[in-house]
Amino acid sequence: MLQTGTLSLTATQLRELYYYLLLPRRIEERMLLLLRQGKLSKWFSGIGQEAISVGATYALEPDDVILPLHRNLGVFTTRGVDLKRLFRQLMGKAGGFTKGRDRTFHFGAPEYRIIGMISHLGAMLPVADGVALAFQLRGEKRVALAFMGEGATSEGDFHEALNLAAIWKLPVVFLIENNGYALSTPTYEQYACERLSDRAIGYGMEGFQIDGNDVLVVYEAVRYAAEKARAGGGPTLIEAITFRMRGHEEASGTRYVPRELFEHWAQRDPILLFTRRLESEGVLDASFQSAVEARIRAQIEEAVEDALSAPWPESTPERELADVYAPSPVRTTRPEGPTPEKRYLDAISEALWQAMERDPTVILMGQDIAEYGGVFKVTEGFLERFGKARVRNTPIIESGAIGAALGLALEGFKPVVEMQFADFVSCGFNQIVNNLAKTHYRWGAAVNVTIRLPAGGGTGAGPFHSQNPEAWFLHVPGLKLVAPATPEDAKGLLLAAIEDPNPVLYFEHKLLYRSLKGPVPSAPYTIEIGRARIARPGRDLLIVTYGLGVHWALELAERLAEEGIALEVIDLRSLLPWDKELVLESVRRINRVVVLHEANLTGGVGAEIAATIGEEAFRDLDAPVYRIASLDIPIPFSEQLERHVYWPKDRLPEVVREVLRF
Repeated sequence: MLQTGTLSLTATQLRELYYYLLLPRRIEERMLLLLRQGKLSKWFSGIGQEAISVGATYALEPDDVILPLHRNLGVFTTRGVDLKRLFRQLMGKAGGFTKGRDRTFHFGAPEYRIIGMISHLGAMLPVADGVALAFQLRGEKRVALAFMGEGATSEGDFHEALNLAAIWKLPVVFLIENNGYALSTPTYEQYACERLSDRAIGYGMEGFQIDGNDVLVVYEAVRYAAEKARAGGGPTLIEAITFRMRGHEEASGTRYVPRELFEHWAQRDPILLFTRRLESEGVLDASFQSAVEARIRAQIEEAVEDALSAPWPESTPERELADVYAPSPVRTTRPEGPTPEKRYLDAISEALWQAMERDPTVILMGQDIAEYGGVFKVTEGFLERFGKARVRNTPIIESGAIGAALGLALEGFKPVVEMQFADFVSCGFNQIVNNLAKTHYRWGAAVNVTIRLPAGGGTGAGPFHSQNPEAWFLHVPGLKLVAPATPEDAKGLLLAAIEDPNPVLYFEHKLLYRSLKGPVPSAPYTIEIGRARIARPGRDLLIVTYGLGVHWALELAERLAEEGIALEVIDLRSLLPWDKELVLESVRRINRVVVLHEANLTGGVGAEIAATIGEEAFRDLDAPVYRIASLDIPIPFSEQLERHVYWPKDRLPEVVREVLRF
C-alpha cells in the first residue's frame, strides 16, 4: 500500500484543503436532518469517505474531467459548484441541474468539468475512456478521472474500460473506493484476489493501493497518476481503502455490519486524521477552525433556505417531449452533379469517406475496421487515407466502444461505431438505452453518436448473425433508428446520422451490400431522418415497410400490376421517429393496408404502425390492418428454411389478396 502523505502543499493550501474536507461532511449532516424531516427523498452517504473525493479533486487541474458517483459530494464542493443550485438539485426543486428529471448526482455539469453517473455500475468507465481519447486526439495535457466502488469492478464495463485505456495509453485515472461493502455484500464475497489494484497487472497498467482516509495520500497518489498520464504514460488504477460509515442509502441501515468495524474506522475518520496532522504541524489552530465552521454553516443555511423556498419543477407534456432529443439542423438536401450507379455497400463507404474528409471530428471505431477494412470491407482503404488516430480498431468490447463514443461526443467529436454484426449490439445494450438515449433529456448534453449495424438475413448465417434487432430499441425515447433500403438512401441517411446531435442506430442490410445497385449522387447530401418516401404510388392497397421488405413489396407490386392491381409502397426509411403523417395520408386515400417487415412478428415495428393506423384512421379503413412478418422463431441456418419458411416473402401475395377481398 502506497503511504506517503508528505506535506508537499503550502500552509495556505493545507488550510484550503481542510475547508474542502469539512464542507461535504457538514452538508451531509444537514441533509440527513432534512431526510428525517421528510424534506429530502433519498440520500447516499459518503461520511467517512470524504478524503477520496476531496483529495482526488484537489489533485487535478480545473479543466480535467471527473466522473463521480453517489458518494462523491466532495467532488462537487471542491470544484466550487454553486451550493444553491446543488441543493435545489438534491431536493428535486426547480433551478437544479436536471429540471427535476433525475436525482442527486445523476447529472452533468460541463462548466465544472463534471460528467454525472447513471445508476448502472461501471457504465461511466468507458465514457471516461472516450473523454480521455478526445484529449489525446487534440493533443491536450488533460486527464479524465473515473470513480467506482469495489462492487463495480465485477462489472464487464470495468474490464472493457481498463483494457481499452491500456491499449490506447489513454490519459485516464481509475479510482476504486473500496469501502468494504457493495450494498450489503462484503468484499470477501465479491472477489478472491487480495488487492483489486492487482487487476491492473493483467491489463498492462500500473496499479496500487492507498489509504483512502488520508487526504494527503489520496492527493499525492492522484497527482502522480495524473501527471504521468499527461506525460503520455497511460492509465493508472488506484484502489483507495476506506469504510462506509452508514448504509448503502439511508433506508438500508447497517445491521449487517459488525459493530467493531465502526469502532475501528471511527478512529480513522479522515477529518480527525487531517485535523490532528495539521495541528501537530502548527498549520491549524482553534480560532481558524471556528472561523471555518462558521463560514460553512452560513453557506449551508443560505443554500438550504433557498432550496426549501424554491418551487417544485413545473412542465407540460409538450416541453418534456421537446427535450428528449437535441434539436437537429439536418434536412434533406438535393446535390447537383452526376448520379452514377453504385452498390449499396459502396454508397455507405462513400458516405463515411466524405464525412471524414470534410470533418476531422468524425472518428471511426470498431472491430477489425482498420487494416482489415471491416468484415464486409466497408472501411477498406480508410486507414491509409485517414490514419490510425481516426480509424481505430477496438478489442471485442461492444459496451466499451459505445461508452467511449459517448465520451468522445461529450467532447465535441462525432464518433461512428461499427458493430461487426447487428446481433452483437446486445452486448452494448445498457450503454445505448440508458446512457446514450437518456443523456440529453436528463441534463441537456447533445450526444452525436452513430452506431452502424449490419443487419438482416438471406446470407445463410444462422440465428446469431442474421437478426433485425430494431424493435429492441423502438421503445427507447432519445434514440433515432434508420433502415435504408436503397443505395441513395444509404448514403444520405448515413451522412444525416453523422450530423445529427442525437444517437442514431443505422441498420444497413447485409444482403443488399453487393446485390443491389442504384443511382447515387457523387456529391455529399443528406436525407432528413423521420421522412418516409412513396417508393411506388398506387390506389388499391398500401404496403408499409422498410429495408429488405421494400424490395419484396416492389417485386409483388410489379407482378400484380399485370392483373390491373395497383399497390402503393411506402418505404419508411426511419423507424424512430417514423413518418406518421405520410403513412396516414396514404391510408386515408387507399383504405387498405398491409404492414410488412423482415423481423419476426411479435412486438415488431409493424405492431406500432398498425396500432397507430387503427387509432387514428379506423374510419378510413375498408379492411383490417394486416401485419406480415417472419415467424416467431430464431433464424434458421438452412437457406431453404430461412427464405421459404421463416421469411414472410412467400406468404405476402396471399395476405395482400385476402385484404383486397374485403
